[in-house]
Amino acid sequence: MVPRITVVEDEEALSVLLRYNLEAEGYEVETVARGDEAEIRLRERVPDLLLLDWMLPGISGIELCRRLRLRDETERLPIIMLTARGEESERIRGLSTGADDYVVKPFSTPELLARVRAMLRRARPETISTQLKVGDIELDRETHRVHRRGREIRLGPTEFRLLEFLMSAPNRVYSRAQLLDGVWGHDVYVDERTVDVHVGRLRKALNLSNMRDVVRTVRGAGYAIDG
Repeated sequence: MVPRITVVEDEEALSVLLRYNLEAEGYEVETVARGDEAEIRLRERVPDLLLLDWMLPGISGIELCRRLRLRDETERLPIIMLTARGEESERIRGLSTGADDYVVKPFSTPELLARVRAMLRRARPETISTQLKVGDIELDRETHRVHRRGREIRLGPTEFRLLEFLMSAPNRVYSRAQLLDGVWGHDVYVDERTVDVHVGRLRKALNLSNMRDVVRTVRGAGYAIDG
């Protein structure tokens, strides 16, 4: 079963970014811009996880969270609160209202995705896979191990995250900018040429003797991993 995530965020650019990265991870994503509209949608269908902005038109995120905890259908719905409020008192208020986790803007996209995976694993372990398989490559998210044809591939932490990101959507071509956002995070400055360096290291590690090159370079577009 594909995990379903609802994103309630009125900042369009952030909503698009979240949807893109979550769908790249294999989730089914619905985005809503208003708190009152989200309340209606959540009465119609309850997702597996809710990403909820604090400040929303219609109904605030904190009020929507409070209302959801009063309903039997959404009493145990995993909720991650997104907010620009970083003060300890505000974090306590959000968690006390019923949020399960709290992420302060601007946040690292890889960190948020990791929190989403961890929460889904705890709440609905049957909906999240800890292993990815593309062709003859197997990646285990829990043990951080990679094997190809039964042989272990030793990767650095950045190459592992890069491979995990590419394997989440096999054959899909990602630009350098998209890889920077998905692997390093949009709030971290890294030169695009750094992507080429790490892709080169990943390619060298994966392509053992007499094995085909699975990392595809698309000139002028970016990189993909082929199944």
